[in-house]
Amino acid sequence: MSRSLDSAPAAGGNTAWLDQVAFNATGLVPVIAQQMEDKRVLMLAWADRAALEQTYRSGYATYYSRSRARQWRKGEESGHTQRVREIRIDCDGDVVLYLVEQLGGVACHTGRASCFYRRLEDGVWQDADPVLVDPGQMYRRGKP
Repeated sequence: MSRSLDSAPAAGGNTAWLDQVAFNATGLVPVIAQQMEDKRVLMLAWADRAALEQTYRSGYATYYSRSRARQWRKGEESGHTQRVREIRIDCDGDVVLYLVEQLGGVACHTGRASCFYRRLEDGVWQDADPVLVDPGQMYRRGKP
């Protein structure tokens, strides 16, 4: 499914598209977040049906956190949100792609632009991308 979210309904609307998503046995589907402009892969997370529907309705990336056992909107703690421009689905219906505008420039909780910041070099994982924002500062938003 490819669809511009600029015209997505704020409330109501058809949700039959969700029936075409092949959720796993725990009711989740992997979601890849990719930067709309340069196509850089930013992260992989999971979504349940409600998170996909919330993303569609709000235009902002919402996922299901397995560790927190609840939905979370990307950036709810860090402030680095993802404005979803398109939602796509793969040929088997078992992977979703969010084409996003990464607001704040940081998608990873480590303060990097992408969660895929390590590169395999001579059998060793090496950091290939710099920290853009100190994670300690990112997660102290609103705290004294």
